[in-house]
Amino acid sequence: MEHRKNIIELKHITKTYEDGFTAVDDFNLEVRQGEFVTFLGPSGCGKTTTLRMIAGFDIPTEGEILLNGKPITNLPPNKRPINTVFQRYALFPHMNIYENIAFGLKQKNTPKDIIPKKVKKVLELVDLEGFENRSTTTLSGGQQQRVAIARALVNEPQILLLDEPLGALDLKMRKEMQLELKAMHRELGITFIYVTHDQEEALTMSDKIVVMSEGKMQQIGTPEDIYNEPINAFVADFIGESNIFNGIMTGKLRARFCGGEFVCVDDVEEGTHITAVVRPEDVILTAPGQGNIRGIVTSVIFKGMHYEITVESGKNEIVAQSVNSATPGERVGVKVEPDNIHIMIAEDHTNIFAAEINKNWELEYNENVLNVDLTAIIRGSRMMEDGTLLDANGVEIDKRKIRIMVSIQPQHIKMTDEIEQGMVQGYISNLIYKGDHYSYVIHTDLEQDFVVDDEYLWNMDDQVGLLMPVEKMTFTVKR
Repeated sequence: MEHRKNIIELKHITKTYEDGFTAVDDFNLEVRQGEFVTFLGPSGCGKTTTLRMIAGFDIPTEGEILLNGKPITNLPPNKRPINTVFQRYALFPHMNIYENIAFGLKQKNTPKDIIPKKVKKVLELVDLEGFENRSTTTLSGGQQQRVAIARALVNEPQILLLDEPLGALDLKMRKEMQLELKAMHRELGITFIYVTHDQEEALTMSDKIVVMSEGKMQQIGTPEDIYNEPINAFVADFIGESNIFNGIMTGKLRARFCGGEFVCVDDVEEGTHITAVVRPEDVILTAPGQGNIRGIVTSVIFKGMHYEITVESGKNEIVAQSVNSATPGERVGVKVEPDNIHIMIAEDHTNIFAAEINKNWELEYNENVLNVDLTAIIRGSRMMEDGTLLDANGVEIDKRKIRIMVSIQPQHIKMTDEIEQGMVQGYISNLIYKGDHYSYVIHTDLEQDFVVDDEYLWNMDDQVGLLMPVEKMTFTVKR
């Protein structure tokens, strides 16, 4: 394929609002001329904010946006060769279809003899020729969507931005419009930048997918790359369905997870803690003695093209997709071919935060006193009768010049719905099932979020308090 130049570049883009919330954090991206790029992620991940900064509706707090190599960071929207289609189409109800599409051309003082030709051309493109005099209020959702796209395309933008444009349509119409948009992209040859939270939509339409979470880019790649080689557990969980297990490498091309040993194709050093990802369609159910592990079928759901079968093996649950049914209670073996196991080096989710020494020479975090002996933490120190702390040389320690970092593992934190009892309070902003437990991200108003492992299922956005036992904490002194 010929080398295409970059049309849009985002360099270290950050958007922080007045209340201190950072919607997009140090975001970098290159989009080539004519690409179909999709921003994919859950609600609140920063994808629409990024799109609005490209369009010029929002200005980055930091960073630079380049169009064809020239900075446009502070250029107003009407000065950019970029048009946007929103989920709410915002058509003018008092205008017919022709007038809606021609509106932008009239605003730009396009010669009157040119306007009908341009409108006719885009009406053919969106398959609405002959509808010029129809009122927009008589149109179906899909037809309104086409008018909104035609209104954007008639201005002949270099880039078309689409912000969840199919979100208001029913499933059948959405699938039809996905194919139509992809066909339009091929015919026009212009750059499309698309926002969605629907992974199937992203996989169907995109040349390149940018997966986002909490304002940061998690992975960028082709649909095949993102699906087959997820970079971390968040991407594996968000893109399609996945079985995700904690494990360890037991030898060359051998991994232990889910209670059994499996041959794999990822050459990771023996003893490395790993995360193994297996797609449900790659799980093979066998006779009990023929699998890598054994289990009991606990659930069978018919999904039209296949059965979704859940197998319990020890504390682990494995989900399989098969054209053959099974019976709850049936004993089975579970087998996975080596090239269908994706191995990732496990992420370190240790929670680390800074505690302060208060005026009473007690260690404190978030207004909670941690009942610990400071002399056991600060080597060589000793406590005087008046409560002051001296260093090894007998000099009083300056509390302002010492920081004590506290670390605690995710499995040692407990969540409670009696929020005020927690040392920290927040809400669940993300969860991933890891086969025998859930991994939660708790968003707090403090400087960091916390990762908590729990065998029980909580819901997204649940408000929780975090119970953190001091005896499970590790302390490190920084001066």
